[in-house]
Amino acid sequence: MAVAVRKKGKSGKLVFKVRPRLLTLLGDQLIKDANLAVFELVKNAYDADATVCAVTLEHPTDPSKASITVEDDGVGMDEETLRNVWMMIATDFRALQRQEDKRTKKFHRFPLGEKGLGRLSAHKLGRSIRLITRKRGGEELILDFDWDKIENADDLESAGIELETRDPETFKGNQHGTCFEITRLREAWNRGQARRLHRAVNSLCSPFRGPEDFEVLLSIPHHEDWLKNLFTAEDANKCAIYHVRGSFEAQSGTFDYTFTPPRGYSKQLAKTTEKGRKVALEKKVQNSRKSEPLDLSKHKIGKVSFDFWFFDRDPAVLREVTDDVKGLKDYLDENGGIRIYRDGIRVYDFGEPGNDWLNLDIRRVNTPTARTSNNQILGALRLDATESGDLREKTNREGFIENEAFEDFRSAVINMLTQIEAEKTKDQRRLREVLGKGTGKRVFEKLAEVREVLERKGKDVLAEVEPKLKAAEKEMEIYRDQLLHAAVPGLSIGMMLHGAEKILDELRAATNKGADAEKIKELVDQLYRAMRPITNLLKNPTPGKTSAGVLIKEALFSVEFRLKTHRITLLNGMDEGCPDFKVEGSKQMLIASINNLIDNSIHWLEIRSPKQKYVYIGTTRELEHGPAIVVGDNGPGFGKDDPEDLIAPFFTRRAGSMGLGLYIVSEVMRVNKGQIVFPGAGDVDLPDQIDGAVVALQFLERP
Repeated sequence: MAVAVRKKGKSGKLVFKVRPRLLTLLGDQLIKDANLAVFELVKNAYDADATVCAVTLEHPTDPSKASITVEDDGVGMDEETLRNVWMMIATDFRALQRQEDKRTKKFHRFPLGEKGLGRLSAHKLGRSIRLITRKRGGEELILDFDWDKIENADDLESAGIELETRDPETFKGNQHGTCFEITRLREAWNRGQARRLHRAVNSLCSPFRGPEDFEVLLSIPHHEDWLKNLFTAEDANKCAIYHVRGSFEAQSGTFDYTFTPPRGYSKQLAKTTEKGRKVALEKKVQNSRKSEPLDLSKHKIGKVSFDFWFFDRDPAVLREVTDDVKGLKDYLDENGGIRIYRDGIRVYDFGEPGNDWLNLDIRRVNTPTARTSNNQILGALRLDATESGDLREKTNREGFIENEAFEDFRSAVINMLTQIEAEKTKDQRRLREVLGKGTGKRVFEKLAEVREVLERKGKDVLAEVEPKLKAAEKEMEIYRDQLLHAAVPGLSIGMMLHGAEKILDELRAATNKGADAEKIKELVDQLYRAMRPITNLLKNPTPGKTSAGVLIKEALFSVEFRLKTHRITLLNGMDEGCPDFKVEGSKQMLIASINNLIDNSIHWLEIRSPKQKYVYIGTTRELEHGPAIVVGDNGPGFGKDDPEDLIAPFFTRRAGSMGLGLYIVSEVMRVNKGQIVFPGAGDVDLPDQIDGAVVALQFLERP
């Protein structure tokens, strides 16, 4: 059988050939819409050290005459820059400037561009483009692009653009800059689109603290009415009742918070101010309800400053803060969210409608009364361009590349927002009470008040409706007990499974390494101890007689391994002579409540991370109204938070938490004829090491 042998040797190089149509395809893929295209041209003006960039939309309703002009007073370009930089697609000119920390001469700006693709944005707007540019003291240089001819050319070489020079006509005298005249527009423009363009160009600079040396102007000759009565950022600022300013970097953050009551409620509500609130940064562990300390210093992100305005969209509040309720609501619907600005210039498209990059709307669905949706906040995060190099923009200009630095940055923002929302929730509750939409009282307290009112109207009235009141009360008690029976296991099962998972990992590693039988036996025993409480929790939590000592012993049985894993020293007051006492109630519910308190201590000790971590559990008879089981730690404590806020549903300072833990514990104690108490300094005898959070589960003595 004959075999063909391929001859060795060089046969010439193969090179990529590119059709000019590629430029069109790139522009269509990289530039999402006309607004973003204009946005990119304005960013170029900023990089050119311009002080003003004027955008003019002429004859928008007449396709044959419609045009867009984008003109700036920047440094302009000479022939060399045009040939070797502007006409070079994917040039690294700006990227090298960024790497070398090379700033503009006049305003010392750090370049926003880096991919060398932004110039394709002009083609997105129209099929005919004239570029006019002039450097100080030079000639005007002109390039005319006919995209129909360019796209139909056989190759890039035959799609060349003639360079024309002339005496200055657009930039006369000492003027300089760059101007794009775009005609044969690809999209029609109407009032709505023009207003969206206005929003886009005006969002380029931060409404809080943008660069004072750069301004963007939009005009639509003969259609000035299209831009009338536009709600502005300044208008919105006057309507926000919660204002926050702060920053974060490395492992912590701080913020100032102000609540200003609506004018109609200023007599019933006092202004609230919180200065210098400190926050330890944390992030949620993936696929877990747990959090861990967060350190941004391992990334090049730098200090992040922020301003947030929060709005209450209750109709009664809106009527008190503005005469244009519809204007404010429309503005928030279209502009709401948290945007990012680098050196005062916006990073697109964070905060755009449809880009819920922080999942604010999902958070609010899960926890409706305590979380903030995009249409309730206007926010700006400010980055320093030279310090935030690890936050890199995507090629398509739609946000940052989702690398580890960005994920940690996002976690830090959510962490700060959670702490701010905790402050806001307290004032919002007060406002709701004044509005008559929530007194903060529980259903059973309200029923008692109804009985008192009816009794004052006459005993006959009360007697007539009492059977129905009792029946309703009984039904609510059944619903409450059923909900608690369902909720309490959920409090503990997650943390127990997390602990069991760690034991299983250690057990698997031990067996693979051929550990001795004693070690294997010890780990299996730990696994059993971690899982047994789950079985108990799922049993019917019927009331029974037990003791505080038994409850504490059972609770410690299930958390012993977790305390050891987190290197926390347990101070057991029962070993030091704390008094035991009888308890009557649901053993499973009470143990789960104690475990929840210990879990909170573990979490905050990990976040604060003192050199030596302590958790204390014991009993006391020093509190008025009855004995109590006490859990304490040397973590950050509760700060200035009031007890009524701590046990309110959805109140939390813990990232990723729904804020139901202490609320459920409070309800468990209520059902078991007790209450949750937050002892003050000196109220109970505690070890010297315990200077953080202290919580007591008190069992009320009957008279």
